[in-house]
Amino acid sequence: MTETHSNGARGDSGPQTAQLVASRVLDVPDFPKPGVLFKDLMPLFADGEAFREVIDGIIAYHGPGSFDAVVGIEARGFVIAAAVAYATGVGVVPVRKAGKLPRPAYSATYALEYGEATLELHEDAFTAGHRVLVVDDVLATGGTAEATLDLVERAGGTVTGFTVLLELGFLGGRERLSPRPVHALLTV
Repeated sequence: MTETHSNGARGDSGPQTAQLVASRVLDVPDFPKPGVLFKDLMPLFADGEAFREVIDGIIAYHGPGSFDAVVGIEARGFVIAAAVAYATGVGVVPVRKAGKLPRPAYSATYALEYGEATLELHEDAFTAGHRVLVVDDVLATGGTAEATLDLVERAGGTVTGFTVLLELGFLGGRERLSPRPVHALLTV
């Protein structure tokens, strides 16, 4: 359930967490191409106290012990996944852009809001039934997330959760991923 802060910040982990994330997001116009408003979360990653609070919030939402591995989506998802994995004592698995993994990998090509991309995941990333939490920085149209969740399942993992720091709700990514649950710390 998404809650709203008095300043309008809303998210699935409550208004205070949503406000924290909102206060650390910088809008960068015309990146990576004209007409796109990029949401830069690097200021959040650079603020140790805020970053710790966000990671703790992700873990509290899903519950420690509810997943065996954390998947991070290239590239900012790696930062989040590594921190969650370290804090919970589980492994971290990267989903990479095409051609970056050295062993046999599953691949998925999908449309972006401004192009097309291919992601890959090692075929041996999980054992059957491995419980996997998937994390990323932003959920936009849902193409990247959908491709990643499908890759995890093809590799034998069971997706137990999907978390993003920022959801661009007006682009419909959450609906595209349904019935899989989406956890967004901030929805705009």
